[in-house]
Amino acid sequence: MQTIYTASTLELDDKPGKSVRILQKNLDQSRSLLVYLIYFLTEVIRYAEKDAHLKASKHLPTADDLTTNTKIAGNELLWKILEDPALKEQFSNDKPELTADKELIRKIYFKLKETAEYKKYIASPTREKKEESLIVEFILNDLLLANENFVSDIEEHFSNWDDDGEMITQLLVGYLHKPGSINFKQIMSKDKADFAKNLLETVLEKDEMLQQIIKPKLKNWDPERIAQLDMIMMKMGVAEFLFFETIPPKVTINEYIDLAKDYSTQQSGQFVNGILDNIHKELVTQGNMQKTEYKKS
Repeated sequence: MQTIYTASTLELDDKPGKSVRILQKNLDQSRSLLVYLIYFLTEVIRYAEKDAHLKASKHLPTADDLTTNTKIAGNELLWKILEDPALKEQFSNDKPELTADKELIRKIYFKLKETAEYKKYIASPTREKKEESLIVEFILNDLLLANENFVSDIEEHFSNWDDDGEMITQLLVGYLHKPGSINFKQIMSKDKADFAKNLLETVLEKDEMLQQIIKPKLKNWDPERIAQLDMIMMKMGVAEFLFFETIPPKVTINEYIDLAKDYSTQQSGQFVNGILDNIHKELVTQGNMQKTEYKKS
């Protein structure tokens, strides 16, 4: 949707692949956001070593300075993450250390030290797999994602946070449960990437045809005065009706109702729903809806 909107607002010419490159750029930005989140999280945890070194390097260190607990810096989950070859390569490519706010990392680490969860963690003389994971998840959920300063930092560097934040957070949580499970060169599965590319190309190539189907259903509405995003979402919906036989029409309609509510005007959800439902019924009546029954394996 965003790529089609960009293509229409920039009035891109019809050179093959230009819109697909914009789509890929958006996907690359999502990957960079994921990599940045992982880097920031690991740096907060590793700051324990830096804190211990700074205290021990004082001109007259106290006994407490010399006994700073660095247990969390040896967290087993942390090191499984840092030893992931694919992540190392992506760190090298993206260089998140150049944009990460070092002072914010320090402040979050010191906030961590004051929490009951951290004190309980370092008080245990053993390393239990569950506790190793729980403290990392606590830092992510309670000290990063719930921290207004951290979220502001993310928004400053990544314009896609509002759109992609939830999806990327889910990917990160899955990665914490199974380090090494993400292919950073293609964080979206091949099936999903192919679907996105095919839907994009279909909507752009069949633009005139899709408009001819939609415009008669607008009744008293002037097509030129309809919100541009609403028109784009209706085109995408009709394209799925006609050219993506494995997607159930109900799924298509519900998806674009939700998108319209989230991204367009207050009335857009009801408007898009009415138009798509009308078109769907007409296509069925005309025998133009060719759908393959979808069954979960």
